[in-house]
Amino acid sequence: MLAEFGGEPPLASLRRQLAEGRIGRREFLRYAVLVGLAVPEALAEIGAAGTARAALPQGGTLRLGTRVKDIKNPHTYSWGAYDSNVCRQVCEYLTLTDHDNVTHPWLLERWQVSDDLQTWTLALRPGVKWHNGEDFTADQVIWNLRRLTDPAVGSSFLGLVKGYLMREVPDGTGADGKPRTRLVLWDAQAIERVDAHTVRLHCHSPQVAVPEHLFHYPALMLYPGDNGVFGPGAQGTGAFTLTDFEAGKLARVRAVKNYWGEGPQLEAIEFIDLGDDVSAGISALASRQVHGLVDTDPMQYPALHQIPFLQFYQVSTAETAVLRVKLDAKPFDDARVRQAMRLGLDNTEIMQVALRGLGTAGQNVHVAPVQPDYGRVPAVRRDVAQAKQLLADAGYPTGFETTLYLPASPGWLAAACQAAVEQWQEIGLRVKLSVMPGAAYWDVWTKVPFGCTLWYHRPLGVMVLGLAYRAGVPWNETGYANPAFDRLLAEAEGTLDAARRSAVMAELEAMLQADGPMVQPLWRTLFTFMDHAVQGFTMHPSQYVFGNQLALLAG
Repeated sequence: MLAEFGGEPPLASLRRQLAEGRIGRREFLRYAVLVGLAVPEALAEIGAAGTARAALPQGGTLRLGTRVKDIKNPHTYSWGAYDSNVCRQVCEYLTLTDHDNVTHPWLLERWQVSDDLQTWTLALRPGVKWHNGEDFTADQVIWNLRRLTDPAVGSSFLGLVKGYLMREVPDGTGADGKPRTRLVLWDAQAIERVDAHTVRLHCHSPQVAVPEHLFHYPALMLYPGDNGVFGPGAQGTGAFTLTDFEAGKLARVRAVKNYWGEGPQLEAIEFIDLGDDVSAGISALASRQVHGLVDTDPMQYPALHQIPFLQFYQVSTAETAVLRVKLDAKPFDDARVRQAMRLGLDNTEIMQVALRGLGTAGQNVHVAPVQPDYGRVPAVRRDVAQAKQLLADAGYPTGFETTLYLPASPGWLAAACQAAVEQWQEIGLRVKLSVMPGAAYWDVWTKVPFGCTLWYHRPLGVMVLGLAYRAGVPWNETGYANPAFDRLLAEAEGTLDAARRSAVMAELEAMLQADGPMVQPLWRTLFTFMDHAVQGFTMHPSQYVFGNQLALLAG
């Protein structure tokens, strides 16, 4: 908290940390903008200048190979690279985290934060209009924020804000006779309307990452008149409107006139579903059926790298896969079993097999070194003898049999799971893989006792921990509930001092290494290929596509 570094205002603290060499220029830029300094001013403080965009050609339809998932309820999206990539062309966010992990105002013009990091004042950008000509207003922002924080909606946004905007209240008793609770906003004025173009958030505890949370991919600003439902013809503030949609086949968006921001250059974008077969993406790019792929599998790299008219893009990320267990399912309810599972694996070898070296080994902590709040912890080394002893101590001297459920796509998940299964055999774990069609798996991903879950990149580690491991939130698929963990997580979320924050994060990561509910063997280097005709593209660490920034060369 601010008291930990002498009660300094956030910007003064960041300037001191930069001068003392405790944070680098990129971290200063990221957090200075986060607490309210305008991007040009932050760049000036570190002696850098913004990059002017080159003039881009006009016209054309960009065709992208992807999966086309259900898009009906944006506030409950769970596929950042698929469902939200369609919707984000039409509906927009209050903020935007760019490919450098720096968060900017977007539908906001600016924000201000109090010195104690508990009051955030959000000023809307003037002149933004919905496609029907209506002004974008504070009342509409409040409608969206209240819907996102309504437990009945089931948005993963709750996992981010539970620690500072919500509280639990009694809610009767369950069928088992035990008391129940429900989440509500902690105060009637937690989300306050200041005027027609200003919203204020009152937090019950300090929170450094509010602007980052507002770019969580389900946090799209929807038109209240559409009642939370998105489809062809839905209103938005974005550069495109959705004209055609068929799940599993095609989504088409077309440029609108008089867009408030820059662009669009393109006439239209088509998102074409290529299925789970990795060879389909290779064929579609080679034949120029599509101009590029949203999501590229490591198995596609050798073939695509040989095609001369393609441009290669890559970025290091916090995208990963966790082999996670349900903590109320035997034998996974025993911490010794979970620790044996971690000690039974060589994460570097799994990364090499699954990603063909296009990544780095994980440390079973679900916070990545590329995230600025990462705390350094020792890696877990494979120790077969100790893993066997732990299993014996837990009552499984000869190991046990179990089933690991996973989706058929992306293909690298299966490669990672198969590599883990082969290593686990040596400690006595006999694991059968149950590969399910993607649609079927993602209907039950939070319910299976032992499953493999793809987790996308988030700009901050505290965001991942809040979404996945805070007690009682929608995406806590393991049932992990550790009050000490939750208290430390709240402390990390409210700490701006870099050294202190990393120290707290290291404690959280050590908890996950010791008794956490998962194995997390790798971090993925994201990459893709685009036709040289595609202009303005930058690989985003979350695989997000910003159509208003793109263009196509003629011919």
